[in-house]
Amino acid sequence: MKEYEGAFEGLREECGVFGIYDFDKGDVAQTAYYGLLALQHRGQESCGIAVGDTDGPRKVVTHKDMGLVNEVFTPEVLGRMHGDIAIGHTRYSTAGSSTRENAQPLVLNYIKGTLAVAHNGNLVNAPTLRRELEYSGAIFQTTIDSEVIAYHIARERVNSATVEEAVSRAMEKIKGAYSLVVMSPRKLIGARDPYGFRPLCIGKRENTYILASETCALQTIGAEYIRDVEPGEIVSISPSKGIESDRSHCLPKEKEARCIFEYIYFARPDSQIDGVSVYGSRIKAGRYLAMDSPVEADLVVGVPESGNAAALGYAMESGIPYGTAFVKNSYIGRTFIKPGQSSRESSVQVKLSVLKEAVRDKRIIMIDDSIVRGTTSDRIVRMLRDAGAKEVHMRISSPPFLYPCYFGTDVPARDQLIACNRSVEEIRKIIGADTLAYLNLDRLSGIVEGLPYCSACFTGSYPLTPPSEDIRGDYDP
Repeated sequence: MKEYEGAFEGLREECGVFGIYDFDKGDVAQTAYYGLLALQHRGQESCGIAVGDTDGPRKVVTHKDMGLVNEVFTPEVLGRMHGDIAIGHTRYSTAGSSTRENAQPLVLNYIKGTLAVAHNGNLVNAPTLRRELEYSGAIFQTTIDSEVIAYHIARERVNSATVEEAVSRAMEKIKGAYSLVVMSPRKLIGARDPYGFRPLCIGKRENTYILASETCALQTIGAEYIRDVEPGEIVSISPSKGIESDRSHCLPKEKEARCIFEYIYFARPDSQIDGVSVYGSRIKAGRYLAMDSPVEADLVVGVPESGNAAALGYAMESGIPYGTAFVKNSYIGRTFIKPGQSSRESSVQVKLSVLKEAVRDKRIIMIDDSIVRGTTSDRIVRMLRDAGAKEVHMRISSPPFLYPCYFGTDVPARDQLIACNRSVEEIRKIIGADTLAYLNLDRLSGIVEGLPYCSACFTGSYPLTPPSEDIRGDYDP
């Protein structure tokens, strides 16, 4: 579950990317700031913005640091960032170190000028590509695979007629999950891996064009949604040609593999990904749980935030009232001082509290998006019982995690997954619930309206060969 949302042991998301180009030459840094605020849920460790002036000197002004968007970007900082083209990034490291050096965007100065890159995802062949570059003399400043991508684009650009061609050539070498925004001196480029693991969409506000990880960022800045970047597509945005598209890397539709957890958990509920409503997907997941795993109860509640819509769907389908059982401390950020072993407080209790009046003497159905290690679920069940709940029935709006993810989701190794080598009944006993049920695997297609998706973390069937070495220990997005 999300650290900033009151969840403490499990999944954290990958990163968020944002790009903007104002053809009327207005300053765009402040709009990029608001776009990143809307994508804050995708990464809370670091953030950054790189701004260029397409009419001025080929100089990019960059500011990035550890912290939340509103901590890193003060009015004074934004006031110094002038230019009509920009890219931005919010980061959570699915592996590797969380340091200022690894913050994005990455800005490279090379023979063709300046190139800025922001990346969401994980490459499965990053270690191999990195070693090849190092043996040819490349010196790396970070431990992130995004720098490998930036190096390859820059190298290909030297012998390419356009930056789009350079991105296309780089895409032939990199393997894995990536949604990219690339800023050249006079173009904004967006690219999505052929499987479509991570989302990327295009928006427009008057004469300004936007690329963003999610449509919620477009809504925040008052932009109109145009369409999603297709899996394998490269889009180039410039005043002279508008939006140009290169679909040469697109796979057949049946081979696409969107991350199912964008719909279950990562994305904001007010976003749409590839034409499918995230909120609608979660409502459906809850309905399916009610159909497949009914139980008599007095109240259906969700674990904030991603469990709420699924809980509402369960209530709508079952006829059992929907209610609120948890209050989240909205002022706890990503860096709060976690209680030590000698303290009576737990991370769960600091971030989440129970409304005793709502649950006392009631049979509760509690909906959450996932169980990873099980420690958080155990604590939340205990909190409900301590508040007077007579019964606690847990329903999970995803199937059990059985395998790690190598494509930008922080699903840990198998020996850390509670569902690995345990039955549902054994897990139920560990977390202390009266009953436990997961979303059936065959329901996943229904929640994404038949779109092709990746479910490797549930099935072990990876859409492309996973790496022979665990990239999550050294490389991240």
